Amino acid sequence: MKELRIPVLAGVFVVAGVLAWAVSRLWNSLGTLPAVPVAAPVVLAIIATVLLATALSLRSRLKAQREREPGAKGVDPMMAARAVLFGHASALVASLVAGIYGGIGVFLLMDPSEAPARDDQAIYAGLSVLAGVAVVATAIFLERVCRLPDDDDNDNPSAAAAA
Repeated sequence: MKELRIPVLAGVFVVAGVLAWAVSRLWNSLGTLPAVPVAAPVVLAIIATVLLATALSLRSRLKAQREREPGAKGVDPMMAARAVLFGHASALVASLVAGIYGGIGVFLLMDPSEAPARDDQAIYAGLSVLAGVAVVATAIFLERVCRLPDDDDNDNPSAAAAA
């Protein structure tokens, strides 16, 4: 499985943001723009929390296993692979969702109407972007925790050939 690439995630974020801004502008000219749900940042924050708890749990179990502590509970390789896969999927979806809410938030901030409800919607959109960034960061952390020591040799082929 390939590593998460930050430029790919940033590209998904930017493209989704630009498209969401354009669609928001079009939708608003045709009628009323749907509201940003209050639950959006909450759900993303819950996903980030689950990813962080999984990463910290795996990190402590892997450390205990490496140090050969008595009674250390090992890590099933399939469980670690599933956790990394969950992190990958979460990071991709979170960058897409954060881009969408970012584009909507930019539109709401640039909208000339002075409706107070629009300010609340812009805040919810901004919180969704922050929670999406938290999901991406914790997914990258989870991936680093589950990295095998042999993976470092693959990053530097000349070091592997010299050994």
